[in-house]
Amino acid sequence: MCGRFALFRWNPAFAALPGFPADQRAQWNISPNDSVLILRAHAGQRELARARWGLTPAWLTDLSRTPAHARAETLAEQPMFRQAFRERRCLLPANGFYEWRGTQRKRPYWLTPAEGSSLFFAAVWEAYPVQEQVWLSTAVVTQAAASQRRPLILDEAGQAAWLAEDTPLHVLQGLLASPQMPLRERLLANLVNDPKLNAPECLTPG
Repeated sequence: MCGRFALFRWNPAFAALPGFPADQRAQWNISPNDSVLILRAHAGQRELARARWGLTPAWLTDLSRTPAHARAETLAEQPMFRQAFRERRCLLPANGFYEWRGTQRKRPYWLTPAEGSSLFFAAVWEAYPVQEQVWLSTAVVTQAAASQRRPLILDEAGQAAWLAEDTPLHVLQGLLASPQMPLRERLLANLVNDPKLNAPECLTPG
């Protein structure tokens, strides 16, 4: 399960998007409940916004149950996600994500695109009103897998279709089962195991 990812580098075009926070800092070790950037479509253009990683629909009463992940194979039917899947889709930008493997002693791995470009995870978002303020939240879509449930990564065409408001349902369902790009893997030291560490040392080789 993708429980951590990182966004510490972006290009000028990304930083020029509407909504890019002036105080955005590098995030080397993003965990559920952290503040993340989401990319969504609004009024015909793409914009960035900050959201909490843990989906919080407006009807939710138990705020201790805010899922960070949504399974691709049940996304369209589950009450927690189905409306957001149809109406509130977004992308989470990342430079890579972490994966822990092993039976008795799990070791962290860093996964990035083979060509070194950025990643965009399929996700859904919700708005949660609190008094006069509205808070955004999000959940990452994870692909079906026998062991590791990795985030669903979309290519450029898939990103456009995912964000578009008029994409037919059968096309969206096809994206949920789309082939995934090859990833480069690197074994890391255990420094990243500390969720409070937010520094380049997270990527120290193991």
